Amino acid sequence: MATPDAIDKCLSFISSQLKEPEQPCGQGARAHPLAVTISRQSGSGAWRIAECLANYIPKVHPCDPRPWTVFDKELVEKALEDLNLPKKLVDYMPEDRVSVIDDIMNELFGLQPSSWTLVEQTAETILKLAELGNVILIGRGANIVTARLDHVFHVRLVGSIEKRLERVKERLGLDDASAMDYIVKTDRGRQRYLKEHYKADIDNPLLYDMVINTDRISAESAAMLIADALLRHAFGTSLPGKNLP
Repeated sequence: MATPDAIDKCLSFISSQLKEPEQPCGQGARAHPLAVTISRQSGSGAWRIAECLANYIPKVHPCDPRPWTVFDKELVEKALEDLNLPKKLVDYMPEDRVSVIDDIMNELFGLQPSSWTLVEQTAETILKLAELGNVILIGRGANIVTARLDHVFHVRLVGSIEKRLERVKERLGLDDASAMDYIVKTDRGRQRYLKEHYKADIDNPLLYDMVINTDRISAESAAMLIADALLRHAFGTSLPGKNLP
């Protein structure tokens, strides 16, 4: 659920991205903002990992200490409804970057219709948030929508049904049968969303830069692995100004 606190974080995020980084990137560093997409099996611990990642990246990013923000489907849809984010965000985008977004939207959905569907509006919002950078985008085909943006790193979280069942039961307070029903329906819905709207198989490992088994890797360790891979993808094996732990 998109809480008032989450909406406040959304607005704070937009404001923070308008500020220049306090520390300039070193020679050879990537100047473009970075972003992460997370696709997940239900109950694989995506939100916990995303929160750990949002807290961890500013500590190790060598040239951009600005905060990171997590967006899931509820927050994106609430933002569309209450904040009209596509119109707000376009004011913050350089003209050439907007044209890139237009190209991607046309490629995904064809020529823009006069009345956009929620899927198309969500895709536009995801693209513009990714262009601002310092975002972790959970679900809603964000990895497909941003596939042409080379500053975005794509992660898939998986786990055994037993471990995922435990997490769902604890998080939602469900019994075994209800938790299993929730997992099956949620995973099928996510598979169907990508299949119907993007003609993609959510379980195709080639759609992701990294696949993590959360049975074996804790949320904190997963966040460190993702951050390490993200920054090495952006800066190469020699990170300017600071070494990763």
